[in-house]
Amino acid sequence: MSHIFVTGISTEVGKTVASAVLTEALEADYWKPVQAGDLDDSDSHKIRRYLSNQKSTIHPNAYALNHPMSPHAAAALDQVSIAMSKITRPETSNHLVIEGAGGLLVPLNESDTIADLIDPDDKVLVVSRHYLGSINHSLLTLEFLLSGGWEPAVLFVGEPHPSTESIILSRTGVRMLGRLPLLEAVNAASIRMLANQLRPELLHWVES
Repeated sequence: MSHIFVTGISTEVGKTVASAVLTEALEADYWKPVQAGDLDDSDSHKIRRYLSNQKSTIHPNAYALNHPMSPHAAAALDQVSIAMSKITRPETSNHLVIEGAGGLLVPLNESDTIADLIDPDDKVLVVSRHYLGSINHSLLTLEFLLSGGWEPAVLFVGEPHPSTESIILSRTGVRMLGRLPLLEAVNAASIRMLANQLRPELLHWVES
């Protein structure tokens, strides 16, 4: 079974929706190692609402921090220190979707970042949403992963931007898994619809 790490080119680009689609399509388990803020309606809460299948398990956060900030800053306000040794992946015989926080170099503490949560054998999915500056952010994220030995795939969010997408794909050679529209309503029905549409490509990627 595969571990799939979902990261984004920035914050608020659609990682949680992408994670929900991936989790639903694969009937995978889901885990958000570090949650910062919105503890009453966290990403794990949202994923639970968005799923329709009965197989997925939502695993508890390793750290649940009270403030919607970079994890290192949120941890400082909560008077805790994030230790990598306490971030242990849940045991499961299922596929596991792991959602990061923000982008790859978001700090967890003085020495570790979100990127340090990615294992060498992980499948890595980069969520890229179109906005002014997104080409730069996408290329920096993908080149970082490629230089680290991963073979990331990309999922675009929003309306098609052929010129933007073509330069990202041609410069990096990464695989495009599909596109997520900007949903008017994010709920179990819309996530199930997108999961059904993307399932063949996602399964082929995970099993490759």
